Amino acid sequence: MPHSKPDARPKYKRVVLKLSGEVLRGGKSGDPIDAATLDRTCAQVKEIHDLGVQVCVVIGGGNIFRGLDGSQRGVDRTTGDYMGMLATVINGLALMDCLEKLGVSTRVQSAIPMNQIAEPFILRRAMRHLQKKRVVIFVAGTGNPYFSTDTTAALRASELHADIIMKATKVDGIYDKDPKKHADAVKYEELTFIDALKQRLNVMDSTAFSLCMDNNVPILVFDLGDEHAIRKAIMGEKIGTLVRN
Repeated sequence: MPHSKPDARPKYKRVVLKLSGEVLRGGKSGDPIDAATLDRTCAQVKEIHDLGVQVCVVIGGGNIFRGLDGSQRGVDRTTGDYMGMLATVINGLALMDCLEKLGVSTRVQSAIPMNQIAEPFILRRAMRHLQKKRVVIFVAGTGNPYFSTDTTAALRASELHADIIMKATKVDGIYDKDPKKHADAVKYEELTFIDALKQRLNVMDSTAFSLCMDNNVPILVFDLGDEHAIRKAIMGEKIGTLVRN
């Protein structure tokens, strides 16, 4: 596989990869967790792990249940958010199983205690896992309703002193308007947090965005559709949109 430079080294040493639950949903099958999609996603995680990068994953649950959607259907918001957190646990276990089958040592840490299936989130233990070259998957959000998994990613990245949050989406970056609706939409290669706020660009929810801005954690928004997208980003290739102070 050709690299951008023959002796290139990863640009980032410790990353938080933010995956929405939707990235696991099958296109044609419509399954909440599509086996082929899961395999492709885990292969990308393995690719950067093999480069020596310390990888944390924060996974959403929107492919199974989204708290906000539930509240629109009459489910109590707090109850709906807890249901969404449990959905992230299912996704996290699926990622763990797939990664372990690829030979990647993995640990799942949950913000809600469930000792039978996941470790509790303990910062020092998470740090130790990373030092031992294990991938750490954070599930159950922050453990609190009214906070998104974007906020979880921002919080964990701040706590772990991660170099960057890599937000994998189905769009290849941030645009000045919706590229699906406007043919003349312009993609940004780089943005400051302040510019993104001024232009009301939908990068992350406001809580997550504020945490990243205050703690100087850059965010890279990119399309997971490219099968080597994460490696390209790790190696410093121009991909997606970078938001930083």
